[in-house]
Amino acid sequence: MKPAAASASFSGPFALGVLSAPDQAPFPGLVVPGGRVLDLRAALGEPALTTRGIFERWDEMFPRLHELAADATADETAHETADWQPLEHLRAHAPVEPRQVFQSGANYRQHVIDLEVAHRSPDDPRTVEEARAEIAAVMDRRAAEDLPYVFIGLPSAITGPFDDVVLPDWAEQPDWELELVAVMARPAYRVSVEEALEYVAGYTIANDLTDRATVFRRDMKAIGTDWLRCKNAPGFTPLGPWIVPAGSIADPGDLRVTLKLNGETMQDESTKDMLFGIARLVSYISRTSRLLPGDLVLTGSPAGNGMHWGRLLQGGDVMEGSITGLGAQRTRCVAEGTAS
Repeated sequence: MKPAAASASFSGPFALGVLSAPDQAPFPGLVVPGGRVLDLRAALGEPALTTRGIFERWDEMFPRLHELAADATADETAHETADWQPLEHLRAHAPVEPRQVFQSGANYRQHVIDLEVAHRSPDDPRTVEEARAEIAAVMDRRAAEDLPYVFIGLPSAITGPFDDVVLPDWAEQPDWELELVAVMARPAYRVSVEEALEYVAGYTIANDLTDRATVFRRDMKAIGTDWLRCKNAPGFTPLGPWIVPAGSIADPGDLRVTLKLNGETMQDESTKDMLFGIARLVSYISRTSRLLPGDLVLTGSPAGNGMHWGRLLQGGDVMEGSITGLGAQRTRCVAEGTAS
């Protein structure tokens, strides 16, 4: 079993994760700076506790988590007891098992402009500059009309932040999309923009892999996008490593999103480039669907995907993704049929 390969590099006094020791079941962990982890099942006397269960009782649980983290900080000997384990000996899993995954599309202005240019037909009479200007006008109109675009993902596509990602043999153009994710704290239905952030427990990282070749249906273009096929293969959503409480992130609208491929920086952009912020997305989703505790709201990905660079994923590639204050994930791509 692989070690976590994670560090306690996050904002605030604690974060939540799901970890396991070799040959043992995963457990919900309270992670504190310094790289120590507390098994919350034992600490709270609840053997069946999960991180989703924590979010279902967030108002009750959050103060208790703060107390546990504060006690560990105040008592230097606490980290020397058997209750606290060193992070380096544990494997990190996806930090929550959501019931629903909501994904925001076309939410970063520059990213969409780059994709439009990359997907241009060879017969397109427009120059690159004309194509950019036209899609920029479309994005500005969308922002003015205040209409986000959200679709549904599958929880079965989620994998751990350090697990290998198997690239299916049918995926001709697998691409990366690092994203900021909001994790819900309580049911939300028809909430306003002004109150929406009160329903967010915290934030984490997702890499929303996409096969560009199957985004649009080839048999009938009028059907539109095929999100099932292009985004929901097993392992196409590495998640985590940590969920950092919302109060520890000063401004989710001003975080740096960075992805490196084999050590080379491909994405490096601020969440300031989002057309619609987290509050607007949560409110918009809640106008149609009931968000549940532990659900994920992926907020879209900034410029710098593989289509822009003309370099798609292949077996052996290593992706390293980080977002300010939320830690970092590292995943290796494996071509289907070659996984060991």
